Amino acid sequence: MLSGPSGVGKGSVVAELRRRHPEVWVSVSVTTRSPRPGEIDGVQYHFVDAAEFDRMARAGELLEQASYAQNCYGTPRRPVEQRLAAGLPALLEIDLQGARQVRAALPDARLVFLTPPSWPELVRRLTDRGTEDDERVRRRLEHARAELAAEPEFDRAIVNDTVGQAAERLVALMLI
Repeated sequence: MLSGPSGVGKGSVVAELRRRHPEVWVSVSVTTRSPRPGEIDGVQYHFVDAAEFDRMARAGELLEQASYAQNCYGTPRRPVEQRLAAGLPALLEIDLQGARQVRAALPDARLVFLTPPSWPELVRRLTDRGTEDDERVRRRLEHARAELAAEPEFDRAIVNDTVGQAAERLVALMLI
């Protein structure tokens, strides 16, 4: 399982991992946020409305769920449990709140924390996205400070200095 603050590059690392290692299975999360340019439903996320997300949560269909930046995110339970039952690894890209829920639900899960090379670099990545206004970026940065303080809760940490190196480090941890 991969977690880290917003803007650290989780999505980029997972996309690069998929490109380099298509044999690695990556869970596709459900979200209520709108797709970003280039995102495809069922590939990066399953995009649903709030009513469908609430239905899935009430029905116990989500392994973990979290709200972040006024959107909801969750991991569909069934595909992950099927992979694990077959003895195969499953990679989840989730936030800190979700990581804590997965740790509670699956105590043997290996939790990996993705960190930025520095705080100024994280600020640059979030502001250079150009997808959010200044207030939303400010809130994400406040939240990121708290998330970075949670790194000791994780089994391993990877610094995302370059996307390719971070993806290779993550694959190596999955094979241990």
